[in-house]
Amino acid sequence: MKLPHLPARAARPLTLTGTVLTLVAPFLAWTWTARFPGNLTVTGYPGGSQLVTLATGLLAAYFTAAALGVPHLAPRGAVRALRAAALAAFASTWITVWAIAITLGGVVNVDPGGWLALAATALLAAGASTLPDDTVDDPAPDARLPRVAEIALITVVFLAAMYVLAYGITTGSAEEFLAFLPAAGFGARALVASGLLARLSRINARNRVAVSVAALAAALVFPFTQEGDQYTAIADNILVFAAVALGLNIVVGLVGLLDLGYVAFLGTGAYTAALVSGSTFSTLHVGPWPFWATALLGMAVSLVAGLIIGAPTLRLHGDYLAIVTLGFGEIFRITVNNLDGSSGPSLTNGPNGINSVPNLEILGFDFGEPHVILGVSFGRFANYYLLLLAVIAVIVFVYARAGDSRIGRAWIALREDETAATAMGIEGFRFKLLAFGLGASLAGLAGTVMAHLQTNAVPENYKFADTAPPNSAFLLAAVVLGGMGTVSGPLVGAALLYLLPAKFEFFSHYQMMLFGLALILMMRFRPEGLVPDRKHQLEFHEAATTQIAKTPA
Repeated sequence: MKLPHLPARAARPLTLTGTVLTLVAPFLAWTWTARFPGNLTVTGYPGGSQLVTLATGLLAAYFTAAALGVPHLAPRGAVRALRAAALAAFASTWITVWAIAITLGGVVNVDPGGWLALAATALLAAGASTLPDDTVDDPAPDARLPRVAEIALITVVFLAAMYVLAYGITTGSAEEFLAFLPAAGFGARALVASGLLARLSRINARNRVAVSVAALAAALVFPFTQEGDQYTAIADNILVFAAVALGLNIVVGLVGLLDLGYVAFLGTGAYTAALVSGSTFSTLHVGPWPFWATALLGMAVSLVAGLIIGAPTLRLHGDYLAIVTLGFGEIFRITVNNLDGSSGPSLTNGPNGINSVPNLEILGFDFGEPHVILGVSFGRFANYYLLLLAVIAVIVFVYARAGDSRIGRAWIALREDETAATAMGIEGFRFKLLAFGLGASLAGLAGTVMAHLQTNAVPENYKFADTAPPNSAFLLAAVVLGGMGTVSGPLVGAALLYLLPAKFEFFSHYQMMLFGLALILMMRFRPEGLVPDRKHQLEFHEAATTQIAKTPA
């Protein structure tokens, strides 16, 4: 973003003025009527999307202070980070104010506070664009903090990240979510450009146990902030989607196998759990199995399915393997659709599926009944949220341990160059089959919970592509979008790909088109994903890395 006609000497006062006014504007009324979502009519108390402008303004103020000379605030430089933060404030504010005008029927419905917000963010963006770049390619080494301070910092960062995600989940309207998206995206870009995320990554690497505990603690906070099940239900579906994406990441991210029928393993686990759940629609007519037995059975059946499809096909490569796995996914859906006693044996009730799957009960804790935990009433979806967090923790543990093991190193060697790995004594077929089976069993585990959460298992839930997840296309996109070969990447990708269709229901007829466009833009500008693996990032930006290495000191 360049404005060459503005004199550079005006950059500092322009930026400072824009920053101050951006912080003031959210405390003024932006419209006169509460008909616009978020109630932006109160002076002195920000609400709705005004909170987004205030948060981005505070981020811009931080980098403004760094750009104006306060040391140690931005390791790699503050100006590029400030430009991104200014764009975050500009985009979210202008989206909100123009949404007010469009929704309420004209700009006359915008109060002076809204016009001030437009002017303030425009000044901030203009000032930031004219500041001279101060980026440092090789920042000074970090000064290590005391261990207690590092753990406290990790905890605060994870709680802040959970608050941002919770805000996105609980936005009550498309207008609020549309303002939130660019703020989150450009805000993250600002943290990356400043070098703060790189510094935090190094701190995380030194405190892996603290990171795991802090992430789990931050996730546990979410249901305690919710008064009902409306948004907790969305969080539950995101966790199911994320759990399956993590399993797929073993196959795609670590081994490099393109699996286009992975949702079938989720369906295998769900149908297995539904059949032994004690549902009146189950054709097996068995009593409800305990959850541990159901989970193990669902994993075992999915594992067997993975081995059956993998054994004859994993000698194929590339597109050929993708076509076979795509066919397997469709065969699964068609098969369960025909096991209705008419077209085939009576097992799955065909297109009607298995309904009325009862709620889980573990050690006397009924997940379908409300409970009071630490003074907070937990409904059905909040109960399942806690269970799904435990499932995610198990899958993350398995993924991390497998990835750091000898087997994980063999998978990565096969992904990088199967011919070279085979020449070094790695038996490719055996290791690939192991990955395929492990990924399938983890999807089956998620499926056993999903059947009880959704109270049914029907064929329509397990398509290759649909307008909403889970389906194989969205699962693969979550891994690629988030970042292959990482733990947090599929979690971020799953959250985004579930929230976007859920929040933008008015785009229902264009969701697949927008989905494809987003993937094209992603592959063009950030092919390594939102949370990239370091090796993938260097591979995709090899030219830039080589240029930096050749630059004389």
